Amino acid sequence: MIKAITFDLDDTLWDIWPVVERAEQLLHDWLAARYPRMAEQFTPLELRDLSAEVIAARPNMAHDRTWLRKAALNLAARRVGYREFDVDSAFEVFFIARNAVEPFADVRPTLERLARRYTLASLSNGNADLRLIGLHDVFAFSLNAIDVGAAKPEPLMFELARQRLAAQPEQIVHVGDDPEHDVFGATQAGFRTVWVNRIHREWPGGPRAEAEIGHLAELESVLTMWESAAP
Repeated sequence: MIKAITFDLDDTLWDIWPVVERAEQLLHDWLAARYPRMAEQFTPLELRDLSAEVIAARPNMAHDRTWLRKAALNLAARRVGYREFDVDSAFEVFFIARNAVEPFADVRPTLERLARRYTLASLSNGNADLRLIGLHDVFAFSLNAIDVGAAKPEPLMFELARQRLAAQPEQIVHVGDDPEHDVFGATQAGFRTVWVNRIHREWPGGPRAEAEIGHLAELESVLTMWESAAP
């Protein structure tokens, strides 16, 4: 018997990269007006890529994307000679724009229907804010890598979700777009798995998800099929 469904967020419920690129450009424009040497020295992509240097120095913080963005901005400010830099205001510009996502058309109607039958939760490696996005009301709770201290596919987030859902692993279905973070991670945790493949990618290899869907609305028929086949 399926009791709960956990969902990845970015690239599962909305398309994230066009939003991130726009947020990075808005941040770059903000820097150009207030810290022009940073905008002159670094493109939006180069500011993002500084995160790799930060991770190399602090691999234990790789799961915290908010910390990484701020650390990369602070690094850029130091490199162009700013002794004082308002990193919190800079990050806020990015964060608000990063959460200006447009959920896929099938997302809210499907989640609302599923929430009548199952407990729903979100499990994300990113720093999306469901209140800003407007989907917080359909989830019983949300976990992300920053709160947990570890990112998927590591087992901790799945185990904490299982505990909060008060369910056995096989009673939980995890739905996500990433073969490693979502499918592999949830499979290792004992969850049932659904791969959301909206852009018709080839499976990269390894054990496949138990089901593959191209749109979230297809999830309901998968769940109905599984439940009808249960002994």
